[in-house]
Amino acid sequence: MKQFLKPAVAALVFAAPSFAFATEYDIDAAHSSAQFAVKHMMVSNVRGSFSKVTGTANIDEKDITKSTIEASIDATTFNTNDTARDEHMRGPEFFDTAKYPALTFKSTKVVKAGKNLKVSGELTMHGVTKPVVLDVEGFTTESKDPWGNFKRGGTATTKINRKDFGLSWNKVLETGGVAVGEEVSITIDLQLTKKQAPAQTSTDTK
Repeated sequence: MKQFLKPAVAALVFAAPSFAFATEYDIDAAHSSAQFAVKHMMVSNVRGSFSKVTGTANIDEKDITKSTIEASIDATTFNTNDTARDEHMRGPEFFDTAKYPALTFKSTKVVKAGKNLKVSGELTMHGVTKPVVLDVEGFTTESKDPWGNFKRGGTATTKINRKDFGLSWNKVLETGGVAVGEEVSITIDLQLTKKQAPAQTSTDTK
């Protein structure tokens, strides 16, 4: 019986999921943000940001391709430094934040791309879910802040067509073209904080 159990146990160890070697991090909302740029009036880019990004990342140091990340962007924090435009963008003709208060991303695949990564996943925005690929620079080597927290960071970029997510509002210009471009460039800057192991409680009853 023992001779049978030994190879069986060994098989289970080697078949154990890779997340056993992963380190879990929280996205530091105070030091993370999402920015975007879209063509306006066919002549220049308008840039804006979302100031609250939350989520978790599991980074596998033994095999980075087995890492995962989930992120949520608070759509109500939309800001282009123009109050009237921001209110319009939060309304039903664009993000409709009253109905869809968050944008979410959940990774499905990670592959190496030289020194960087390509992270495929599902982006949900305005109630629509579509596959996207993020080009990720990082994640950086872990460092310790003055308060004893372990940090690392990364920058993700991608481009999407806003119409794919139901954001189709526009106006035709008299001179030709439209008021708002369809292609949106997105940059997400992330700072991650390593999750601390819970403090062990003593079981000594002496």
